[in-house]
Amino acid sequence: MRKGKKWIPLSISIVLLLLFGLSQFFAYVMKDESSERNAARHVARTEAGLTEITKAQKSVWDENSIYWVLTGSNQAGTKMMVWVRFTQDGKPAGGDNDIYAEEVAKGVSEKQIRGIIADQLPGISIKRLLPGVYNGEYAWQLFYKEKGRYYYRFFRFSDGSQIGDGFSLPVR
Repeated sequence: MRKGKKWIPLSISIVLLLLFGLSQFFAYVMKDESSERNAARHVARTEAGLTEITKAQKSVWDENSIYWVLTGSNQAGTKMMVWVRFTQDGKPAGGDNDIYAEEVAKGVSEKQIRGIIADQLPGISIKRLLPGVYNGEYAWQLFYKEKGRYYYRFFRFSDGSQIGDGFSLPVR
């Protein structure tokens, strides 16, 4: 074999080994979040009666407001949202008030809250919008950019009204 042809299989082997190593590292890093998501799905199915889960989102505001919010349907086909509170250790909290389920029709859907936000804050750039809990209220958490600054605002899930004045992040 020529010298140049020996390097081709060696180079391919090294690239494949690096790709395998990166995929294993990614799986290791995401393991905790994946196990939390699976625990939240289990709780939503067994405690809140979800039969189909279409979306699972994690919301963290402070150490007492770590929630997985799952969207899906129950056996009757009703669209539901389920909030499952977690501890800092990544386990479902498991108390009486740590699971809350509500029909989407009895609250404000993501599409509806986007319309409310567009009316109240025209011209902003939404960076993230997810359901969560703020000051003990089930809410939509909005993270957005306006005129070069970043802000947080919260809107009640029950009626879409704004909670407080929001927060602006410091400019660097």
